[in-house]
Amino acid sequence: MKELSSAQVRQMFLDFFASKGHEIVPSKNLIPQDDPTLLWINSGVATLKNYFDGTVVPDNPRITNAQKAIRTNDIENVGKTARHHTLFEMMGNFSIGDYFKEEIIPWAWELLTSPQWYGLDKELLYVTVYPKDQEAKKIWQEKTDIADDHIYEVEDNFWDIGEGPSGPDSEIFFDRGKDFQNLPDSDPEMYPGGENERYLEIWNIVFSQFNHLPGLTDNSQYPELPHKNIDTGMGLERVVSVFQNGRTNFDTDLFLPIIHATEALTDGVTYDSAIDSDNNTSFKVIADHIRAITFAIGDGALPSNEGRGYVIRRLLRRAVLHGQKLGIQGEFLTQLVPVVGEIMKSYYPEISENTVKIQKTVAAEEKRFNATLVGGLTLLNDVISQAKKAGKTQLSGDDAFKLSDTYGFPLELTQEQAADAGLSVDTKGFNEALQAQRTRARMARSNDKSMGVQNAVLTDLKLASKFVGWSETVVDNAKVIAIIGQDDQGVDALLKLATAGQQLQIVFDETPFYAEMGGQVADHGEIIDKNGDKVAQVIDVQRAPNGQHIHKVTIISDFKLDDHVTLQVDMVRHIAVSKNHTATHMLDQSLRNVIGDDVHQAGSLVEPEYLRFDFTHEGPVTTADLDKIEALVNDEIAKNSPVSWLETDIESAKKMGAVAVFGEKYGSLVRVVSIGNFNKEFDGGTHANTTAELGLFKIVSESGIGAGVRRIEAVTGLQALALYKEEENALKKIAADLKVQKLTETPAKVTDLQVALKNAQRAVESLESQLANAAADKVFDDVKKSNGHSYITAQLQVSGMDGLRQVADNWKVDYPSEVLVLASAVDNRVNLLVVASPSANAAGIKAGDLIKAIAPHIGGGGGGRPDMAQAGGKNPAGINDAFIAVDAFLSKI
Repeated sequence: MKELSSAQVRQMFLDFFASKGHEIVPSKNLIPQDDPTLLWINSGVATLKNYFDGTVVPDNPRITNAQKAIRTNDIENVGKTARHHTLFEMMGNFSIGDYFKEEIIPWAWELLTSPQWYGLDKELLYVTVYPKDQEAKKIWQEKTDIADDHIYEVEDNFWDIGEGPSGPDSEIFFDRGKDFQNLPDSDPEMYPGGENERYLEIWNIVFSQFNHLPGLTDNSQYPELPHKNIDTGMGLERVVSVFQNGRTNFDTDLFLPIIHATEALTDGVTYDSAIDSDNNTSFKVIADHIRAITFAIGDGALPSNEGRGYVIRRLLRRAVLHGQKLGIQGEFLTQLVPVVGEIMKSYYPEISENTVKIQKTVAAEEKRFNATLVGGLTLLNDVISQAKKAGKTQLSGDDAFKLSDTYGFPLELTQEQAADAGLSVDTKGFNEALQAQRTRARMARSNDKSMGVQNAVLTDLKLASKFVGWSETVVDNAKVIAIIGQDDQGVDALLKLATAGQQLQIVFDETPFYAEMGGQVADHGEIIDKNGDKVAQVIDVQRAPNGQHIHKVTIISDFKLDDHVTLQVDMVRHIAVSKNHTATHMLDQSLRNVIGDDVHQAGSLVEPEYLRFDFTHEGPVTTADLDKIEALVNDEIAKNSPVSWLETDIESAKKMGAVAVFGEKYGSLVRVVSIGNFNKEFDGGTHANTTAELGLFKIVSESGIGAGVRRIEAVTGLQALALYKEEENALKKIAADLKVQKLTETPAKVTDLQVALKNAQRAVESLESQLANAAADKVFDDVKKSNGHSYITAQLQVSGMDGLRQVADNWKVDYPSEVLVLASAVDNRVNLLVVASPSANAAGIKAGDLIKAIAPHIGGGGGGRPDMAQAGGKNPAGINDAFIAVDAFLSKI
């Protein structure tokens, strides 16, 4: 058998299917684009869902890829099993309504066994088929030379993920021999497809031929798909372990360089692939997690406390903790990032190109966690101490989960620390808390755009329809070439007549109506018949799977297929949207000019009333930078620069300096929009003719919408002028109230008032201090007793917490009691302060515990340290009850 590198295995797969007419599609970003059902790209087919459900028809129905993916549903098993990973690569070939079983089965056999390609021993290969799919079994028997006794029928061989395409599959296994056999020959699982280590699944070929319709639960009831598909998946890590005879996936060139680099960071701890040990598990976890961390950050995700950012944070913290188990001190993951880049550079050169940027993010997160780790250990020790003091023998599952969720402590680490203290951990409670969190995460993601059921009417619609809206907004003789509605059974169908009162989808041979795309909303407008009467209102326009513009219309008067009509765009809306689209390009360029080229577009929305632009950037944009950005756009507007466009090939467009928008798909020809010499971008939208048409540009807001992603909302033209006028009127009102003659004098007047206010506040505080000191002597004389503990309670006439703290400071001079409880009430706002002396703390009295017990009486809550705590509330009438509760609390100590 050949010994191939991972790079060779990947490239050979892609080259093979390219030789069969497949388009090689590059690996897509790990962050899903326009798919709220996924947190990460989690499979090879995830980026092709729109092709499989028919919402988009690809230029080439034959596709192949090697797609990076992340899955974290089994993160606890990483390092403990041979093949669990968070980041992995799935190689696949796909047919979108083109070839089917007759072609793919012989091709699969050729790739696997031909000396020109993988050259695997045919005697070591086995396949499984779905028992009812005798067609596939027959093709394996007749179109390949696999032995009949190497074909197994397995009931589980049916791929079904819910509504949408589904079908039988055929899995291919490699016999690794008795050295890998973990079960006796007599074991019922010792067969290809069983739960064993000997027969390794290396490829799954799905024959996507059925539609899982809503309400159907039995796959025997699924109807045939209008267009049958092929979807295959070969895990790169698995198949490389075959070619490199690795005991596990980790014993290959995809992981071993990382493991060896980690060994060099330890004090002599080494990795031994022949055994299972805690040290080996730690090496594997680190190697796996740093790959996922590196690629995720490289693709624009950043550590945070939610969503994708939480996944990165959790992976990084697990890796750091496993590094500590190996005796590695300090920040070390940053040193492994270049190793990942070197391993993957043949197919993912961007990792090496962005190594410094990725390292910077990893280093900051490592440093943050090392600081957090101290707090986590303190909390764990406190939990253990409290459990032992209460006579418990077990830590609660909730406490263990909090340590995992908040501080990144894996369950096993909490178990180890607890075991050292003679305690166990409620793992059942931990798993219940973990499952509850997973359920919340799933519910937080919509299923609106999960892979849907194919719509044969739209996927089969091949009629030519030309968009002319870049230069025309009225088409006088457009022909109705398709009317799409629903038949008597409620299924989409092609109609011959559009009847008044219906909402239908209409296609014309040419149209000026822009379809919603690239963040720009669709044109609206009217359809007018040859008599000049309006027959329909266009309320939305979307792209059909084959690229035509589908007009969603409300029918006013009947018309029929093949009629000729006039299409007229709503020009007020169209012009407003076009201006805001041009402003979006200018904002994008200004951001890069002011902040730097690290800024990348992360989404946009262009409406008639405003524009919204999302971009990658760490931290808020400063007010000074926002002013510069706004000024740059307005300077370009004042220049009256022309807005022009041309169509060219991608390489020529890049040489022109045109910027491509992340996540957009471009064909062989692209449209480049130029705004004078200021900006050039790939774009298919509509625009102003010159920058002066925008009139004015004003930023409305800048905010964060996620880890490392910011959002700017802005307006142009009359909307911008109206906003300026609104702000001017507000300033005039302030000036009038301050009796200022000129608006420009208002800031100085406000400053004078602020200084006067601060002086007045200081005077009030001085008087309050004198009153508090005068009252303190009387307060300290009234000492009460409870259960042998002394305490003082008093309500003081001070305006806030500072006055209470000053009295407390006086009390600390000679501690006339063990506990002091003070309250003040101003305008229904209650402040409550509890202070405990050192002797009180020694007796087990903690200010934080006491304030939690009494604060509910004032309608609030609070907390603090053992020696001092504070609370706020809105129930002054409850102050006396709070004081009474002090006695009850102390009586239990």
